[in-house]
Amino acid sequence: MAKKCNNKLLIIEDGPNQGCDVIEHLEERKLKVFAIGDVHLSFNSPVDPRRWDNAKTSKPMDIFGELWYEHYRKIYDNWLSVISAADLVLMPGDFSWAMKLGEARYDLGFLGLLPGTIVGVAGNHDYWWQSLSQVRAALPANMRVIQNDHLVFGSFAVCGSRGWNSPGEAHYKEEDQKIYRRELLRMENSLKGVKGVRKIIVITHFMPTNEQHEKNDLIDLFLRYGVDSVVYGHLHADAARWKLPERAWGINFHLVSADYVNFTPVEIMQG
Repeated sequence: MAKKCNNKLLIIEDGPNQGCDVIEHLEERKLKVFAIGDVHLSFNSPVDPRRWDNAKTSKPMDIFGELWYEHYRKIYDNWLSVISAADLVLMPGDFSWAMKLGEARYDLGFLGLLPGTIVGVAGNHDYWWQSLSQVRAALPANMRVIQNDHLVFGSFAVCGSRGWNSPGEAHYKEEDQKIYRRELLRMENSLKGVKGVRKIIVITHFMPTNEQHEKNDLIDLFLRYGVDSVVYGHLHADAARWKLPERAWGINFHLVSADYVNFTPVEIMQG
């Protein structure tokens, strides 16, 4: 839906947490845009950063290596060291291990403690993300999500979709094709309404090609709509070796999985 905020057109989705109130203040300055993904939270109770010893999680991430020990503290401290209230932070999914929306409330609450405006898409582990209207109603005030739509911040648009495994991957199966095609449609739904902006940034959870970095329908879609930059996650530890070059087909690519960026939001552009 199109709305005007201070006579500036924003293409946004209707909903209690998807409006002009947060977006309009971001247009008054040259935006700093950061990104971090795959934070994999699992809090069992409200988070109080003054009392980290009381923080309880249902899935301690250090089962994946010492690097992940109390990773949420690293994210909190690093986030506060680099992000201001006027900054934009793009998050390409895997927010929470929760299976149901109600179980994600403390993870969303943690994100609500952080400065900046968060814009995200779902990841493959975000099982709690079902009804879009219910998800949007549960978001903290500083957070927006994209699904079949997009957001405009001044001179650029943020589009996105979860994505999926790409054709030609080693473990790509026949049943993956249906999901891949559906995600292509969602991505085009997000892109096709964008008008009058200087740049388009895409957020997607999965790397948008296979491990061989073969050009595919998703890349063709990005080229057709003039996408400037793509932010993605999903790849962890040794799998990061499969990441795309930082620039290919005239597009900038940013792998921002939390462990890959040392649990620190990285600046990807200024708007």
